[in-house]
Amino acid sequence: MTSVVFMGTPQFAVPILQALITSPDYDVQAVLTQPDRPRGRKHVMTASPVKELAVKNGIEVLQPAKLSGSPEMERVIDLHPDLMITAAYGQFLPTKMLQAANIAAINVHGSLLPKYRGGAPIQYAVMNGDTETGVTIMYMVKKMDAGDIIAQRSIPITKQDDTGTMFEKLSLLGRDLLMETLPALIEGTAPSIPQDETKVVFSPNISSAQERIDYTLPANRIDDLVCGLRPQPLGNMIIDGVRTKIIDVTPLPESTSLEPGKVVRVAKHALVIAGGDGTTYQINRLKPAGKGLMDITAYLNGHQDLQPGVQAITNE
Repeated sequence: MTSVVFMGTPQFAVPILQALITSPDYDVQAVLTQPDRPRGRKHVMTASPVKELAVKNGIEVLQPAKLSGSPEMERVIDLHPDLMITAAYGQFLPTKMLQAANIAAINVHGSLLPKYRGGAPIQYAVMNGDTETGVTIMYMVKKMDAGDIIAQRSIPITKQDDTGTMFEKLSLLGRDLLMETLPALIEGTAPSIPQDETKVVFSPNISSAQERIDYTLPANRIDDLVCGLRPQPLGNMIIDGVRTKIIDVTPLPESTSLEPGKVVRVAKHALVIAGGDGTTYQINRLKPAGKGLMDITAYLNGHQDLQPGVQAITNE
């Protein structure tokens, strides 16, 4: 059996780890994941999805807050695994640790590298309105997501997709591509294709400023941003003076001469807003600060001041 140390944190990594555990060809000796974090309104300390799976299967779990120089790093080095496999782990691996793998240290990355190096490749693909993304299996080096490519596989992004659905699809795609790629890697016949540095695009973690959706953008761009920020952290706008998380919008074919952010049309079950470049969109679901998620019908019952021509969305 080929020995493996696996590193991952969110749900994206769970199917990948599960496939390694289930296969008779691999022995997962240890799992590294981020430390337990407080979750929810009560700030309950919660294990990562990867930790939950590892514990369920009796696998040693290591959770260093900082990997470099930690006892956990030394533990992995002492194991001398054949493979180190990461999938959305969330920390850089020191060179000393990478060199401890007998065969290779590789990463399952949720983009078609060199596009979208960084911590939020799936979010950026959806937010930017891309029609395609994919998974890359790559050798790990100290520079972020810059290692040679072993294998890639693409998948379409449909108009029905958001970051949540793409996480699920790419997780399964990454699992399948990894399991198909590992035999050649172990045999020493896997390719090693350098990335084209002239085509590098970065995707840093989403900032709080990026969560604020620019209401002056065209309707299709607003929709892309809403989808890219769903289900977490959710984009927001100032609607009727209240910071409001936007869950779902629909770009419409009708045009308008009204300025962005103004109400174009209102009905019992519809609120149509002007976007940039004369476009329009319908807000379907939203969550005002301090309130629960609601559909537009429930929202309009408490906002009868939103009438055609009114500036519904503002900067503050």
